[in-house]
Amino acid sequence: MAEQIPGTDTPASPTPAVTVPDRPALEGLEDKLSARWREQGTYAFDEDTVRGEVYSIDTPPPTASGSLHVGHMFSYTQTDVLARYQRMTGKNVFYPMGWDDNGLPTERRVQNFYGVRCDPTKPYVEGYRPPEKPAKNQRDWDVVSRRNFIELCEELAVQDEKVFEDLFTRLGLSVDWSLTYRTIDDTSRAVSQRAFLQNLADGDAYLAEAPTLWDVTFRTAVAQAELEDREVPGAYHRYPFTTASGEQVFIETTRPELLPACSALVAHPDDERYQPLFGTFVTSPLFEVPVEVRAHPLAQPDKGSGIAMVCTFGDLTDVTWWRELDLPTRTVVGRDGRFHAETPEWITTEAGREQYARLAGKTVFSAKETVVAALTEAGLLDGEPKTIMHAVNFYEKGDKPLEVISSRQWYIRNGGRDEHRREQLLARGRKVAWHPEHMRHRYENWVEGLNGDWLVSRQRFFGVPIPVWYPLDEDGEPDYEHPVLPAHDQLPVDPAAEPAPGYEESQRDVPGGFTGDPDVLDTWATSSLTPQIVGRWSRDEEFFGKVFPFDLRPQGHDIIRTWLFSTVVRADALNDSVPWTDTALSGWILDPDRKKMSKSKGNVVVPTDVLDEYGSDAVRYWAASAKLGADTAYEVAQMKIGRRLAIKLLNASKFALNLGATQQDVVTDAASAAVITNPLDRSLMVRLNDTVAQSTRAFEAYDYARALNLTESFFWQFTDDYVELIKDRAYGGHGEAEQASVRATLATTLDALLRLLAPFQPFATDEVWGWWRSGSVHRAPWPGLAEEVAGIEAAADGATADVLATVALALGGIRKAKSEAKVKQRTEVLSAVVTAPENRLGALRGGLADLKAAGNVRDLVLEAGTPASDAEVTVSAVELAVPEESPTA
Repeated sequence: MAEQIPGTDTPASPTPAVTVPDRPALEGLEDKLSARWREQGTYAFDEDTVRGEVYSIDTPPPTASGSLHVGHMFSYTQTDVLARYQRMTGKNVFYPMGWDDNGLPTERRVQNFYGVRCDPTKPYVEGYRPPEKPAKNQRDWDVVSRRNFIELCEELAVQDEKVFEDLFTRLGLSVDWSLTYRTIDDTSRAVSQRAFLQNLADGDAYLAEAPTLWDVTFRTAVAQAELEDREVPGAYHRYPFTTASGEQVFIETTRPELLPACSALVAHPDDERYQPLFGTFVTSPLFEVPVEVRAHPLAQPDKGSGIAMVCTFGDLTDVTWWRELDLPTRTVVGRDGRFHAETPEWITTEAGREQYARLAGKTVFSAKETVVAALTEAGLLDGEPKTIMHAVNFYEKGDKPLEVISSRQWYIRNGGRDEHRREQLLARGRKVAWHPEHMRHRYENWVEGLNGDWLVSRQRFFGVPIPVWYPLDEDGEPDYEHPVLPAHDQLPVDPAAEPAPGYEESQRDVPGGFTGDPDVLDTWATSSLTPQIVGRWSRDEEFFGKVFPFDLRPQGHDIIRTWLFSTVVRADALNDSVPWTDTALSGWILDPDRKKMSKSKGNVVVPTDVLDEYGSDAVRYWAASAKLGADTAYEVAQMKIGRRLAIKLLNASKFALNLGATQQDVVTDAASAAVITNPLDRSLMVRLNDTVAQSTRAFEAYDYARALNLTESFFWQFTDDYVELIKDRAYGGHGEAEQASVRATLATTLDALLRLLAPFQPFATDEVWGWWRSGSVHRAPWPGLAEEVAGIEAAADGATADVLATVALALGGIRKAKSEAKVKQRTEVLSAVVTAPENRLGALRGGLADLKAAGNVRDLVLEAGTPASDAEVTVSAVELAVPEESPTA
């Protein structure tokens, strides 16, 4: 096992010479340092390790077929800041990168780019190449096998992923680029299928004929987590059912076209208007089908007429009533979104069958028009329809309302129908540390609101095939109760293109033979396994034990219900564990109008343009200034501040090093700290010690934004106050001992600042590190480690931060007096009076020599005063030498 020794610059070597460029600049650093880091393996994960040494990150795999936007820079920078901190604390950071190329976005891109369509029933063609130019009409596109389609996907993905990799490299992500994967490659498909088969063996996956949310455009089932409500216009239509005695019972519905699918009327058990009808039958208008009147507490007496028409299926409430009241299934809408061509068997009268014939083959929209017209013709529509706006379920990627159809689908148990499992998944969520903590409530609200298990089968051509075949009986009907399954060493498999184990291809789809399951797994069913995929679950259990459970899952807060929850579900079932100990949730990027940036809204910003203008360190500063979970405005002003910070770091470092500070001047323990004797120097060490301690606590709490704020505040005090005060002493104006004290202070402070800022501005900090140190700052130890902070603590022991703060206020007062007199700052002050509270005069005396030198003051009188505030320090009675005119005078 390799010993992890963070902080060693390189093996023991002579102290490097200080080499400072004449004109430090940010330009060119990204290319130079990125190449060096990759060449030297600066961020490489060492597999010769044990779990306690590892910090593992379940990195979100971006959809490489999508468009780059500033949101990628924002969230991935926040993760990288945390990764860099952990690496500096001594952790062997496992930081992989995946590419999510399994799903509709990739399928569409491959289709359009190459001019091909996937048909799983087509045979694989060795060496297939698509047309040089795709046909303009989709009907003329090549039709290829799933295997050929996946090959094209992987080919195109290489180009798309290179664009992302270049962006992330330029941004300074400390990813180990040897640890990459694709969610559609052979390994990921095999892991996904192996996990599904394990779920099936354990009873956690099952096949069922059930009501299913269905997108008629994509012609695929949709899971609850993929729903979104959209407000759309609608109308209530009021018409009557008829009792045996001829009495009319009016209902009001927005889905009159589903009248032939009606299986009951439902009213609240306490609604006295309908209590006499419970258990009796009424007849539907037009189609003349008898339906029972039932009672159920979900019925709303104050909504419409108070009695509802239950159809199979109009919405998810219909599903609940159908299931709980054990109602008959009367489905009329097919997977294509059209009414079945054949008249349903439950419509038995001649008039009813004639009415249905008018609907056969029509879309839902056309059928609604037809039914409303028929009700109007028959004089059954009571009044004009009442227009409304109401929420309707849509597939998040679709543009038509979802239908609910009955179909055979695969499910994974997620607690939606199992109270014990639900409580177990809630308990798993409580074992994860959430950053920020309040995001856990979103997880719990989602789990508590589930109304069904996770539907994982999709009726798409492209994806991870469901690894199941079914034997056919003598009539050619599938035996769903006895599926044929592959051995684990055969994975990945494609049942649509490969024969079932024990069968020949010639036996496909013939009586006594077999048929392959035509569906693929939901993309989340594979994405939910990112810890298992990249952690080598089921392939290298020793390695898996070194990284799992992972330490961190970073992701957006908007996919807690999908990616995060589904990953918890899989780890619970497969590993009896949480998938990670911590999760960090990033917010959205908002445009200047506080609207979420998205491609569909047309308000995204191209990241390469921003990087070209401001540089990576500046963009990272903006991203790291935002707390986890906070939706953040896209602010160029913040990037400008970040760029100014990086440039100032270069220039201030150049100044300190040119004053003679070297690596040997850095104090590391009490003995070496003894050289720092000046009260002003020791005062700075107090501030530095406090900054290091508070920044470390902030990072440990995943509050990197606070760590940045603390460090930046100290940095500006260091450059604007301390450096201005000590110049004369640094040049030797007060003797060798004083010069040694200031050099040690400069070197120690610069050393710590570079490491404190390294997670945020990796390029500027590593550039400066190379001027006077060997190795990379990113392999140096965090300054808050006990063995690293010892020298700073010793130098600060017994000192006070008041010296620097008070002397800086006095210097500011002197400079203000010169500005008001419109003279140059180097003009000599013959005499001045500094007034301060008694408790601060001692602090002033500690830095008096530096104050007089920095302000060019000949005689400075300190007087105790009683100002309005204890913090107030005033400068008065300033007598200037014969003034030199200011350039602005």
